[in-house]
Amino acid sequence: MAQAGAAHLCYGDHFGLREAPFALTPDTGFYYQTLSSQEALNVLLVALSHDEGLVKISGEVGTGKTLLCRKLLAELEADGRVTTAYLPNPLLTPAQLYASVASELGLPASDGQAAGLVEALQQHLIALRAAGQRVVVCVDEAQSMPDASLEALRLLSNVETEKRKLLQIVLFAQPELDERLAGKALRQLRQRIGFSYVLQPMDYPTFCGYVRHRLHLAGQRGAALFRPAALRLLFRASGGVPRLVNILAHKSLLASYGAGLTQVGRRQALAAIVDTEGVRRPLPLWQCLVLCLAVVLLCGLCFWAGQRLRGAL
Repeated sequence: MAQAGAAHLCYGDHFGLREAPFALTPDTGFYYQTLSSQEALNVLLVALSHDEGLVKISGEVGTGKTLLCRKLLAELEADGRVTTAYLPNPLLTPAQLYASVASELGLPASDGQAAGLVEALQQHLIALRAAGQRVVVCVDEAQSMPDASLEALRLLSNVETEKRKLLQIVLFAQPELDERLAGKALRQLRQRIGFSYVLQPMDYPTFCGYVRHRLHLAGQRGAALFRPAALRLLFRASGGVPRLVNILAHKSLLASYGAGLTQVGRRQALAAIVDTEGVRRPLPLWQCLVLCLAVVLLCGLCFWAGQRLRGAL
């Protein structure tokens, strides 16, 4: 796989693709609606429509949190009645956090004092609400945010009128945030979270649909590029995690391209799996044979024991 970068530039013509089907960038143009992602998006839209101050979406690495965040932002911005702010960098002090939110909402730079920033933000939020605008802040990789900044977010979510929240916050995070929220230090933040959802990996039918969807959007037509045996291997290796699926599918296409093939078979899928860290590797043939033999022997032993028991009775 040493020539992956070079091959990537030209396998599009070989397979009839206009663009890379399995890029790792969170491109909403390639968004695929799985049951889990649709449920998560529905939870977000319902929670935000009910003026919930804090909402949390969690999921393991690679399950599509950032893409879902971008999809949500696109939906909200298309509404026209929502002003959004996106914070991709969670490693912020409280003052930096307030400054980032203010900058995203179009406020001019200030002296950086937290108290002054909060006051300016509150006045700006009141003005936006008076103009019929709701404000939603999306924080990506929130599990990496320091405790002090998470507490600052909680305080920011408290900005409200007598009847409505002036600011709504959505946290996208890995499960480590759930572990931190279970502790005493962040219990107040935990109590403020009105809605939450955990993103799940894809099952096999969804995985197959996902692969076909991305290939179709990239311009693939005609016969399937992945043989069924290759798809089964890639699914087991990836566990249905979208990021791992993209990595393995891309490497499989590279291997097929390098061999001058027009389809990805079992051998190319295995080459991609062996070349990738953090995936489930298939058992060697001899181990599969040993396991099969052990199962046969166990079944035979159970049958023999059953016959002996019936004879004794």
